[in-house]
Amino acid sequence: MATSNPAALCIKGLSKSFHQGGREKKALTDISFSIEQGDFFGLLGPNGAGKSTLIGVLAKTVNPDCGEISILGNDINRDWRNFKMCVGIVPQEITFDPFLSVYETLRLQSGYFGLRDNNKWIDELLEVLDLSDKKKDSVMRLSGGMKRRVLIAQALVHRPPLIVLDEPTAGVDIALRHRLWEFMEDLNRKGHTIILTTHYLEEAERLCRRVALLNHGQVAALEDTQVLLKEYSKDRVIFALS
Repeated sequence: MATSNPAALCIKGLSKSFHQGGREKKALTDISFSIEQGDFFGLLGPNGAGKSTLIGVLAKTVNPDCGEISILGNDINRDWRNFKMCVGIVPQEITFDPFLSVYETLRLQSGYFGLRDNNKWIDELLEVLDLSDKKKDSVMRLSGGMKRRVLIAQALVHRPPLIVLDEPTAGVDIALRHRLWEFMEDLNRKGHTIILTTHYLEEAERLCRRVALLNHGQVAALEDTQVLLKEYSKDRVIFALS
């Protein structure tokens, strides 16, 4: 009897609260959805909707109060080693070792995942992300846009099947934004499942097949992108939900 392939990402009953000044703030409330392998999935919502908290849970920098999470059938707690090998996360924050060059940064990240002979893929990433001529430069000396490109290369260095991009084109120029779009589309064509958080409707419309809209830590909508865009007309600002 044939068995179905596991979901790229499966989230069930995920909740998280923070305590500030003696008050409880719910960042996520009973989040449940799944993403099939090969999907290009958009995660949209206003600031404070819970997107960053959700990504923090995937990176295991935030511990949820309850809920289950698995990637390709690997539970975040029981199968953490396999779980982390299956996901690459591009965060909003730019953090690097300031004393390492671009190439050394990617070599170090490769070593973190146990990849000793990864130079060919690193060179390919540097070429696609237009960083080849900066490979020997200190990351600290790069511009903000170039640092963001290094973040993307760092997340992809172990070729994860699931890639989470947290506003990867924020603050970059138009030409680079379109190049990154083409790069993400190519990764998706090659079989990578991609989750993209963005504030750009144009970006979601071009790239994402399905979209989840978060608001106040809850899933306000989960639809095919075109269905959602028809429901929320373009003259409305869906990120201003309250």
